[in-house]
Amino acid sequence: MKPLTDLIDMQDPGWAVVETWLSEATNPYEILPKDPQLAERALCQLQVTTRSSMGAVVYETGGLLIDGGWLRILGSGHSRLPRDPAAWTQSVAGMQAFGGLLIADDASGGFFAINGGGLGEEVGNVYYFAPDSLAWESLEVGYSAFVQWTLCGDLALFYQTVRWPGWQDDVAALAGDKVFSFYPFLWTEPQMTAGQRSRTAVPVDEHWALCQELQQQLAQ
Repeated sequence: MKPLTDLIDMQDPGWAVVETWLSEATNPYEILPKDPQLAERALCQLQVTTRSSMGAVVYETGGLLIDGGWLRILGSGHSRLPRDPAAWTQSVAGMQAFGGLLIADDASGGFFAINGGGLGEEVGNVYYFAPDSLAWESLEVGYSAFVQWTLCGDLALFYQTVRWPGWQDDVAALAGDKVFSFYPFLWTEPQMTAGQRSRTAVPVDEHWALCQELQQQLAQ
């Protein structure tokens, strides 16, 4: 493993580029402040330099909350978003067994991951685990373009099938370590809208485990 000194790039820091994206954002966002010790630990676990946008986000922030907290990009961890990419992936999936790196998630129970070979053919691209299909789908972009999309993309269009009237107030009260679980499940009863289903806030790790179990059952 590379030591922290080899991972921090003072000559060409990626955070300067990320700050440019933030200044151009059309979607509301919040930068969670970092805890220096958590930032150092998370970067060492990730083993990515701060010259990269991913390393910069992890080292310089506790995480990014996009669109009122609907979409959460993982940083080094914060009380309002208590997980970082490497540790979180290892804890719920096992890094090598999973074949990817979890980098973000959303209030509807969707997960974003960098494909390391276990999610599809497009290695290095961001994949989305859609709660209304229980499948990993390539977004056909890498990490940098993904972050730019969260800041400037049409999130209302992307999430039109899983949002409900008044979702902003519900998400504002949702803790960063929880997501909404729907009943009937989003991948069932296609004629029903998200607003017609009951919603319960559940721990994100429990939701992850349930989704993986259901996916395996459907694949049999």
